[in-house]
Amino acid sequence: MEQIQFTQAATVTGKDLRQLGYPEGKVIGMALQLMEKIVTTQTREETLQLLSLLLAQPAAYLAHAELKDLAEALIQKPSDTLSLVAQKEYQIYGAEAIEAGAVKQMQVAMKLPITLGGALMPDAHPGYGLPIGGVLATRNAVIPYGVGVDIGCRMCMTLYDLPVSLLDEKKEDFKKLLLNNTQFGTATFKKPLDNAIFERKEFLEIAIVKGLKDKAYKQIGSSGGGNHFVEFGIVELLSAANEFALPAGQYLAVLSHSGSRGMGAAIAAHYTKVAMEACKLPQEAKHLAWLDLDSEAGAEYWQAMNLAGDYASACHHQIHQRLAVGLRATPLTMIENHHNFAWKEKDATGNEIIVHRKGATPAGKGVLGIIPGSMASPGFIVRGKGEPQALNSASHGAGRVLSRTKAKETLNKKTVAAHLLQAGVELLGSGLDEAPMVYKDIHQVMAYQQDLVDVLGTFMPRIVRMCGDERFQEVD
Repeated sequence: MEQIQFTQAATVTGKDLRQLGYPEGKVIGMALQLMEKIVTTQTREETLQLLSLLLAQPAAYLAHAELKDLAEALIQKPSDTLSLVAQKEYQIYGAEAIEAGAVKQMQVAMKLPITLGGALMPDAHPGYGLPIGGVLATRNAVIPYGVGVDIGCRMCMTLYDLPVSLLDEKKEDFKKLLLNNTQFGTATFKKPLDNAIFERKEFLEIAIVKGLKDKAYKQIGSSGGGNHFVEFGIVELLSAANEFALPAGQYLAVLSHSGSRGMGAAIAAHYTKVAMEACKLPQEAKHLAWLDLDSEAGAEYWQAMNLAGDYASACHHQIHQRLAVGLRATPLTMIENHHNFAWKEKDATGNEIIVHRKGATPAGKGVLGIIPGSMASPGFIVRGKGEPQALNSASHGAGRVLSRTKAKETLNKKTVAAHLLQAGVELLGSGLDEAPMVYKDIHQVMAYQQDLVDVLGTFMPRIVRMCGDERFQEVD
């Protein structure tokens, strides 16, 4: 084989190798050491191209003087890699509105030997491992990336016996309430409220969780960035036949969307790495590595995941508590539900299964939930119908049609401001990547899943706060 001339200027990092698809562990270390040792005349781009070819066809480099050891390390023995199986059938809701990347990811998930069933919700779009909007049932195994990075991300709503006209009459007061009682992104409260969650034994018994307690305390009651929000709006209960014992009609309401903050992200990162080291899968399935629940790591992750979910709930309760104090009113009722979580449930024969809902709402028979739209379109209070083909699930929102990058490239502040003005929405914070037009039509999404949920009421946002200080104003 022709020898290759390299150059010291062709600096390659571990991040570069991960982006190429190099597996975590000793292979990345070997590649970096090799690049440091070899003196060459290749450019960085040429070196990356070579490393990509080496990853794709390592056997072709077994006779290469400098690269043979790395090639041997990349050739996984049959015993090292678990094989995928024949794809199991699964149900897709709203297939025509789901991009091909999400469908492909779901198809791979349905080939795992631990997979028992699956479903793809109408708001689905690509993610890491399981697509967002993907639901997957497994046997005695949990997939960290099947849960997602923001463990226990959830919706929470409180309804008040207050005139909805106040949202117009005292708009500035409501804006101040949000600005004074919510924090987003890296911002936290100077005096966080304490919570019983910090007495949990997991903070003492699980090493990764123990080191996260101080940060979790500082962040409690705050919300993440991205599509997380706290907003005032108007609920319209469609019928008195509801679980809240409330008459049909309009109610002033608070709706929040956020997750387990830095603690959940750190737990996800740690156990994903553990899973990928223990469960070697083909390249297209590597982010679906799982942990056996009978293993020490699997049992630890399950406890940490549930802690993160309860922490997310505690964050929401503090958000709503602060706003209730500001409103000087007691909520009539609270409605909430997780997504980005895994549950132990029973299949039709009574056997226990693990159901992952990554960006999907639990919709078992009689289970209540909230499916938001965009900041300028309605959300829905729903009651699950318990549809077996959907694994008792529904969408967790409208779903994106524009990536964050594409939104920033194609939208402008004036257009978004006009859209919000027409919808009667006041926005505090956010950016172009969360503009209403980056999301699917929520009415169409709901139409795709009418067999999955009954609609009890709607929620229309009026004053919305999200991460960031950007304002959308009409400018000449």
